[in-house]
Amino acid sequence: MTRELTEITVVGGDKTGLIARVTSALFERGVNIEDLDQAVREGIFRMTMRVDASELETSRDEIRRTLSDLGRELDVEIQVRYPSDRTARRVALLVTQETHAPEALLEAEANGDLLEGEVDGVEIPVVIGNRGDLRDLAERYGKPFYDIGDGNGSPDEDRLLDLLAEYDIDLIVLARYMRILSPEVVFRYEGRIINVHPSLLPAFPGAQAYRQAKEAGVRIAGVTAHYVTTDLDQGPTIAQRAFDVPDGADVETIKRRGQPLEADVLLEAVRLHLADTITIHKGRVHLRSEFDSTSEEDSTAMTDTIDDAQLGLAPAAQEANPESPVDGESLTETVIETPTPGDD
Repeated sequence: MTRELTEITVVGGDKTGLIARVTSALFERGVNIEDLDQAVREGIFRMTMRVDASELETSRDEIRRTLSDLGRELDVEIQVRYPSDRTARRVALLVTQETHAPEALLEAEANGDLLEGEVDGVEIPVVIGNRGDLRDLAERYGKPFYDIGDGNGSPDEDRLLDLLAEYDIDLIVLARYMRILSPEVVFRYEGRIINVHPSLLPAFPGAQAYRQAKEAGVRIAGVTAHYVTTDLDQGPTIAQRAFDVPDGADVETIKRRGQPLEADVLLEAVRLHLADTITIHKGRVHLRSEFDSTSEEDSTAMTDTIDDAQLGLAPAAQEANPESPVDGESLTETVIETPTPGDD
């Protein structure tokens, strides 16, 4: 059984002594820090800690209050997420103009397929756009829609953060949201933002990935679902899909081949995250090999989810790949018998 750690995130202005104040407050209350990572982007400080709170000398609520009070004193925001908080299943879709990815997730939720076996625990309560183009799509599925753009597509991220808090969002899904999230958002939801990018990352990051693939003359292109970090299109990869690029294919042909796979890989990544079958360790996504649940039934269900996960090529495509030769091994020689004269 794995030992579950509590996640503590500190976001705000960079100032001297901040780390010491927070870590001292935890130490004084019997909290052991197992891992600590910090970064500064665009003047915004972020510290993420994974701590063992199993020997707390106070209550969990008291820790939250203490850190909240400390955050106000230091003018930073401190979030505490205990292992039990991972049961939250509220997903916000961020969209711009393209319909294929958000519609796939909304349809999956409507059909009870967003997370098999836990339909009642999963919800997409809101759709947020930096343009108003997909309001009709959201309303067709009975979802409130908020346009936080300024008319030119530039989002009001203060409004975005307010909406994410108002709807108590656990996971943000960028369903072809065509804006880069600032550190103000990413740092608060690190490890809980999933994006789909139309290339086999790390190839062709940034804008117009299909055009980049066309200009590079690739024969196989693809799409990637990944966690978002402050480094553009460099977050940990969750799953990928590949497709063949016909000779002479134009950008529109490549896009039409890629978009169904964008929807497919994004939905797969969201399901894996919601089922809690993946974890980020040292900048990479791993399938969990040990389970937190003490229930044999729950453990079996999670094992089935992992076994069914399609992180890359479909089984048929994998089977088509040759298995030899490999370095240090020879191809099996085929012995051809020479017929004896007179044999029929």
